Order: sequence, then C-alpha cells, then structure tokens
Amino acid sequence: MPSSPEQHWQTRTHQAFVDYYARQSLSAAAFDRSRRLRDKLLRFAPAREGPLHVADIGSNAGTQARVWAELGHRVYGVEINADLVRIAQERMAGEGLPVWFHLGSATALPFRDASMDVCIAPELLEHVPPWETCLDEFVRVLRPGGVLFLSTTNRLCPVQDEFNLPLYSWYPAPLKRRFEHLAVTSRPELANHAAYPAVNWFTPGQLRRALAERGMRGLDRFDALAADGGLRGAVARAVRLLPPLRWMGYLLTPGTTLIALKEPV
Repeated sequence: MPSSPEQHWQTRTHQAFVDYYARQSLSAAAFDRSRRLRDKLLRFAPAREGPLHVADIGSNAGTQARVWAELGHRVYGVEINADLVRIAQERMAGEGLPVWFHLGSATALPFRDASMDVCIAPELLEHVPPWETCLDEFVRVLRPGGVLFLSTTNRLCPVQDEFNLPLYSWYPAPLKRRFEHLAVTSRPELANHAAYPAVNWFTPGQLRRALAERGMRGLDRFDALAADGGLRGAVARAVRLLPPLRWMGYLLTPGTTLIALKEPV
C-alpha cells in the first residue's frame, strides 16, 4: 500500500492534460454538473446536525469541492496530480471556505475510519489497476448510513471518452493492453495525455456485486431516477420492471454511474 504518492506514484503529467482540466473546471457547465450531483447526493446523505464531512476523491482542480463548501459542508479533496492540487489550493486561497486538498492516492486515503458522510469518486476507478483496494478505502472512511458516488467506464456500451479509438469498450483485453502501453509510451494522444489511462472496464452489475460484498447497497442510474417525480421518474420505474429494457439502457449509456449506501452496523 503506498504511503506517499510522491515516492510510489507519478504525480506529474503532460501540460496539455493539466491545462485542459484547469480550463474545463472553470466552465459554467462544470459548475452546473457539480451542483446537480451535489443536490442529488444530498437526497441520499445521512441527516445530521451541522455540516457533512465530504471526501472528494480525484478532486481535480476543486470544482466539486467548492460547490459543497459553498453550502457550508467540510470537504477533503484527494488528488494524485500535483499540479491540479496546486491549482485547487490557489483558487481557494483567501476565500474562507472549509476545503482542504491532499496530494494522495485513492488506494490509501489519509482519513480515519468512519470519518466521512459522503464519498465522491467520479471517473476514477477505471484509472487505478487495484480498483478493489479503492472500494475498500471508500467504504472504510464512510460512516454507517454514508453515501458513495461512483462514475466510471461501461464495458457494455461501445461509446467512450477514454481512448480516441472507435468502439474501444468492446476491444478484447490483449488489444486494450497494447493500446494502454502505447498511451504511456509513444502515443500519449491516444488517451488524451493521461498519466494513468483507463485500464478497467466495468458493468453496472459487476460494481453492484463488489459493493454488496462490502456492505453497500448499490443504486444504478435507474434506481436513483425512480425516486424522481414526473416523466423521468415514471420512465425509470418502468425500466426497472423490465430487465431487457434495463439492459438496453446500459447498452446505450457510455458510463456506469452508481450511488451506494453504507448499511448501518
């Protein structure tokens, strides 16, 4: 288990990668997306007096952390890219918001057991070879009743943004390994100059089973939408009742999104 990401992990990457995320994180679309996610998770978060404690894993340049902190919640970001940590810290400097950023790895979170009410890990699991260790860490730091958000790859859908190659989700594993090697050697543009290209490809069922083994009740996008009113909620409830329709929904959705609730002890 890495004790210091600077000793065991590559914390620098191509400047084009940093510049892209620095720009993207300030866009109106990024803030809107982050606030929508925050508001959705607040519907599932445990009720408690005072602010929630939120772990933002893969915190990037701090947009998600900011939208939680602007409501007074205490946010602890973890990011493996040193340049993005620095940018996030500089953006928050002097604003008085309850946000702290850490340079670190999702495989060894710098938080005590059962210290967080919410854990957010968007677009992260696909990039970490020991992804099950990440799940162990997310569950460890959550309090009973806490909520976990995951978004990652979907092996069932041919559309994806990780590699600039058509139908990549459906490539056989040996061919994926070949392009992963090229992306970190001679062809970094294949994976958008990421230091850690996507190496894991999931199905919603696979992740739900892995979470259930860890005492988490997983809700896929249809389960989460079913609680909504109006047409969206009605459509999601209908999809849940028809397994072939649910599978078709997975097939047509580029990513896997799950909300998971930690069962009380």
